[in-house]
Amino acid sequence: MLKHQKKLPALLRRYYASRLALILESILIGLVTGFVIVLFRYLLSLGDEMRQALYGVLDSSGNYRTVLWCLGLIPAGLLLGFCAKKFPMIRGSGIPQIKGALSGLCSLNWAKELPLKFITGVLGLGLGLSLGREGPSIQIGAYTGKGVLAVFRRPQRDVKRLITAASAAGVAAAFNAPLAGVIFALEELQSGFQAGLIACCMGAAMAADAVAGYFFSMRPIFNFGYIDALPLRSFPWIILLGLICGILGDLFKRSLYLSQDLYAKLRIPDVIRPVLPLLVSVPLSFFLFDVTGGGYALIESLSQTGRPLQLLLILLAGKIMFTALCYGSGTSGGIFLPLLACGALAGNALGLVLFRTGYIASGEILNFTILGMAAFFTGAVNAPVTGVTLILEMSGSFRHLSSLVLICLCAFVTSLVIKSRPVYEVLLKRFLRSLSQRKAEQ
Repeated sequence: MLKHQKKLPALLRRYYASRLALILESILIGLVTGFVIVLFRYLLSLGDEMRQALYGVLDSSGNYRTVLWCLGLIPAGLLLGFCAKKFPMIRGSGIPQIKGALSGLCSLNWAKELPLKFITGVLGLGLGLSLGREGPSIQIGAYTGKGVLAVFRRPQRDVKRLITAASAAGVAAAFNAPLAGVIFALEELQSGFQAGLIACCMGAAMAADAVAGYFFSMRPIFNFGYIDALPLRSFPWIILLGLICGILGDLFKRSLYLSQDLYAKLRIPDVIRPVLPLLVSVPLSFFLFDVTGGGYALIESLSQTGRPLQLLLILLAGKIMFTALCYGSGTSGGIFLPLLACGALAGNALGLVLFRTGYIASGEILNFTILGMAAFFTGAVNAPVTGVTLILEMSGSFRHLSSLVLICLCAFVTSLVIKSRPVYEVLLKRFLRSLSQRKAEQ
């Protein structure tokens, strides 16, 4: 029992030590996290709209405006690089840092790092970097939970539970997916299922989802319309897509590691690194706009408009390479949404090939697009249960549950066969190694 608890009346001490108190505090943390993530999502959507309008103007105006825009991106990149160098805990998605903090390998300084994670996330993603909002949302949730716990002053065991719950709330508010938030927190951050922890994660996730739903509606984040189940004759092709996405997921991970290594090998200063992907985003925005940004609009467009197979493959290769370039720079941003975009492209491409060869109907291409998202996520993160749950909630349909289970199993087995390690596990080790190198240099 903590010292301040001994001063409380007996009834309050019993309440403070109960599971009910933990669950109620997790709900409070979820509510606060929900409001923070709602603001984060709103600013990111506003940034996407402004960027799309801006490039429409630049495309129809003289070159001098494009040059001015490039010059404006340089100080923005320097600011992102300075923040990442000064506060390494806000680098990247933030999920490896949360795993490290829950394991006692690093610590969270919520008062300084929360506003910086928020600002750099909005700035980098809003300017067109191919990074996702989910990693920052998870870390923002953890920081928010740490801030609330500064008031309640819980013992360390309870702090871990509630920070895990706050991370689940971050996923729930970012994707309107409360169950996926709970499963991700248990499968990826804690690697265990305990009744008390599950209850805290559920309370925080549902509270955050309710807040996000109030502002953004409770409907699924992707509007795919009616989705029918795939017939049994399509299951061999589902297995094939699982194998492909398992291999592509490993390629995606290796591209991230290679990018980090190249930045270090070329000895590009940390402060300058984000400038490079920001400048690269300019020509990409003119010729391959869908490669820039997280990929939300790209995924939705695949369900509405057919694209040539060659363009799908170009977008897939471009998305993987540009995401690696952005993530390797060290600025704030996650890989969830780029992963899902790559999976959607791979699934759509295979579905198009199968349709042209007469193996599936045209309406079934959308199924392969959705299944590709789940398989690619599983192949990269090695979290099949989260992959199934996330896509179920994001698509708003349970008709393809058996197909999702099959393809995530295939992608997971493929990653095991080729010995592809979970991406966040590798990124955590790399992050801790970079921290030790920084301390040695100081």
